Amino acid sequence: MDQDLAIAALAALAHSTRLNAFRLLVRHEPDGLPTGALVEASGLTQSTFSTHLAVLAKAGLVIAERQGRQQIQRANIDMLRALMTFLAKDCCQGRAELCEPLLADLACC
Repeated sequence: MDQDLAIAALAALAHSTRLNAFRLLVRHEPDGLPTGALVEASGLTQSTFSTHLAVLAKAGLVIAERQGRQQIQRANIDMLRALMTFLAKDCCQGRAELCEPLLADLACC
């Protein structure tokens, strides 16, 4: 991942509605959620939420898949992994043992 992609992803997540929606999608992997369920969870109108969803999709964080008459939204876990790796790559000046507390926090979830 290059810096421009990381900035776009972080900017997309820098809004509470988008961050909450993305986190909800991550929790529902690998099945994803219908767009209507995301709209309902957000408490916003369809058109307002669609704008937020478009920002996440443009940043590569969300992928839409048609299943019959529904659009299923899924978190792009590969993009999330790339972003996390980009952010942690220089962690602890190359001393992996210093990053162990971070990994322990992730293991609990």
